[in-house]
Amino acid sequence: MAPRKPRKVSTKTVDDADLKTGSLAPSEAASRSLEEGIGDTVRALRKSLGLTLAELASATGISTGMLSKIETGSISASLGTLKALAQTLNVSISQLFAEDEEQRDCSFVKRGTGVRIERRGTKAGHLYDLLGHSLAGDVRVEPYLITLRKGAVAYPNFRHSGVEFIYMLSGKVEYRHAERLYLLEPGDALFFDAAARHGPETLIEAPMQYLSIIIYPRGG
Repeated sequence: MAPRKPRKVSTKTVDDADLKTGSLAPSEAASRSLEEGIGDTVRALRKSLGLTLAELASATGISTGMLSKIETGSISASLGTLKALAQTLNVSISQLFAEDEEQRDCSFVKRGTGVRIERRGTKAGHLYDLLGHSLAGDVRVEPYLITLRKGAVAYPNFRHSGVEFIYMLSGKVEYRHAERLYLLEPGDALFFDAAARHGPETLIEAPMQYLSIIIYPRGG
């Protein structure tokens, strides 16, 4: 019997560029300058305090035009200006130079520990478990685990700003969006403009459970 030839082991490597994202979203980290990082931090802090560009500029003693350029990262602000901004924003100057990784939000919810909250569908027997939340930025993201138990009431009249993504986990429901009905079974997904009338219209097989992710502008 002839000896077995050894199996070839692949030595192919993966370029770092291929691992930066699993999404089509642009990678901004590589192109962010120090000025842009400081500008993003200043803008986020200003918005968290509910201040307009003009209000922060006036309180800091700089022109609105200069503050606008600082926030867009188009100029390098002096240490004196950054110190004044930090004092007005009630943070240390070092926080304006924080590493990108230190500014990236993360929300972790252990299984079974989502916060049960009330929304418009609660009175109809719809249970909402909030699985996380966006902590900063211009966009709010609300991921819910929605459960419709036996005895829940159909309600196809939800309307709100933004977009919504639904992923069906269990049960069976006929879900309305505008003038169309979709039969949702485990593994089905629906992504839609949430300004149109939507919601479960026919509860076919209980209990029904689906993941609902709502995305809308902060303040919208």
